[in-house]
Amino acid sequence: MTGWVLCMTLVLAALAGAVGETRYEKFLRQHVDNPRTSMLAAHRYCETMLARRRVTAPGRPCKPSNTFVHAPAEDLVAACSQAPDPTTGFHSTPRAMSITACRLHGGDTRPSCAYRARQVQHHVRVACRGGLPVHLAGTYVAPQ
Repeated sequence: MTGWVLCMTLVLAALAGAVGETRYEKFLRQHVDNPRTSMLAAHRYCETMLARRRVTAPGRPCKPSNTFVHAPAEDLVAACSQAPDPTTGFHSTPRAMSITACRLHGGDTRPSCAYRARQVQHHVRVACRGGLPVHLAGTYVAPQ
């Protein structure tokens, strides 16, 4: 019986990997919300979106921070055609974008997680693979 359970577990894991999301799809799920989802309680944006997008979930630790970009995915893909920073290798968006930065509030390490949201206009840095963004490396305000 134990052998059968192990076999079925391996088969299901293999199938899940075969139909799983790509790194680009994961990037979109975790970081792109365009247009920005509106909700009645704006201060609950981070908790709601992180749960809805399966970034936080019961049984998993709270993510210390997450950023949602409120721009079309195409604008982030276009950043991959920009020359990478020679020091970091990351690509930057040519213009500032509306973002919501979510930071874990307090010492919570397990859901339910409490976050503080900050809405700003920043440039976005991404790591790219195959011409697509796969990791949000950070945001910044361009020097003037």
